[in-house]
Amino acid sequence: MIVFVRFNSSHGVPVELDAGASILHLKELVAKQQGVPAGRLRVIFAGKELPSDGSLQSCDLPQHSTVHVVLASPQQGQRSEVAGGSAQAPQSHLAVRVDSLTRVDLSASRLPTRPAAVLEDEENRPLDQPGPPDRRPRSSFYVFCKTVCKAVQPGKLRVRCHKCKQGTLTLSRGPSCWDDVLLPNRIPGACQFQDCDGSVAEFYLKCGAHPTSDSDTSVALDLITPNSRGIPCIACTDVTSPVLVYQCASRHAICLDCFRLYCVTRLNDRQFIHDAQIGYSLPCAAGCPDSLIKELHHFHALGEEQYERYLRYGAEECVLQMAGVLCPAPGCGAGLLPEPGQRRVQCQQGDGLGCGFVFCRECKASYHDGDCSAALLPGPRDAVMQGFVTDEEAARQASWERATRETIQNTTRPCPRCRAPVEKSGGCMHMTCPQAQCRFEWCWLCGVEWNRECMGDHWFG
Repeated sequence: MIVFVRFNSSHGVPVELDAGASILHLKELVAKQQGVPAGRLRVIFAGKELPSDGSLQSCDLPQHSTVHVVLASPQQGQRSEVAGGSAQAPQSHLAVRVDSLTRVDLSASRLPTRPAAVLEDEENRPLDQPGPPDRRPRSSFYVFCKTVCKAVQPGKLRVRCHKCKQGTLTLSRGPSCWDDVLLPNRIPGACQFQDCDGSVAEFYLKCGAHPTSDSDTSVALDLITPNSRGIPCIACTDVTSPVLVYQCASRHAICLDCFRLYCVTRLNDRQFIHDAQIGYSLPCAAGCPDSLIKELHHFHALGEEQYERYLRYGAEECVLQMAGVLCPAPGCGAGLLPEPGQRRVQCQQGDGLGCGFVFCRECKASYHDGDCSAALLPGPRDAVMQGFVTDEEAARQASWERATRETIQNTTRPCPRCRAPVEKSGGCMHMTCPQAQCRFEWCWLCGVEWNRECMGDHWFG
């Protein structure tokens, strides 16, 4: 197997070793190359100093892992023993023994609180099925890889010193929940890098589908987790893995296929919710309160095409929330922020955006003088033009279109907020705009926002 070795945080040098090779053998190879005593070398991987008598396999080093080898001074050794001594000493009920971060189980803070089953191994096979006898439970993390894969992928959790940004920090305890990973300054440690006195751990995740550089980090999708407890999907009731677990009180789980279908359906109907703090998001599919997805990168699970629609609709909703308008020209839809009360709006062109269309803010038609309803009426029929030949079928179709416009004008009224035509086919005077991005509630008679006076005076006409 290939292991990348970084001596004193230099560039990684590939070293080929057997999976059963010991950490001591790795130290001896580095000591021979660097001309230093092997006894003073320390091998650090994922927040833990690896013991000399352990093997690469037992220390859970996957292929193409990067290990940090540091030359420890006596002062560093004493400082590390003080800061990291709790890793060997008896732990309090809040501390977690330091182990490889690839074996950390953070599912308890996401999955429902029910008896936990064993986690799945890296081949997604339950560990109670036949397999190598020395297999230990593994946890899986999921990320959105924005560089190579551009997709949701299994991830790997890593840690570095908050001060020098090197991976030479050893943890005093392992993370026990997602807050330990996502929130800063939660877990102390001791940085072994020369002349660095850093004592705070900084966690980050990388894509596990390909080798990564130090700067190639990925966004943690903390709501996506292996279904280690066999929880059925809230929609299809199948038991699959992985699942997305909503942070509602019931911790509802939904499989990724149903999550995509749920999001696309809501996206088609423009039923996403625009939250001032979170952004354009969705709540739990069961309608639970206070369950909006806070990390919007989870919507990358929709795929590239649908995610582009999600971004576009989110931007449009943001413009409308700011009392802006969208250019009504076909194929444009640019967001515009005209001055309050400004009726004539021009879609500005520049940097490949905008089309130059000038339209009326009230009716969204080409700009005109006078009342909007008059502008939409067909003009007076002129006398038959001499020498002009008409097509009978075209004339009949034009008559139907004119009748349609007249019917719409006689049977509908524009929404007071977005000016979309709304038809009243019976019932009370309490109207709700059918446009998903508007949903304004207003009175059919008064043309104002629905209020108690309308309710008392003419709710039913």
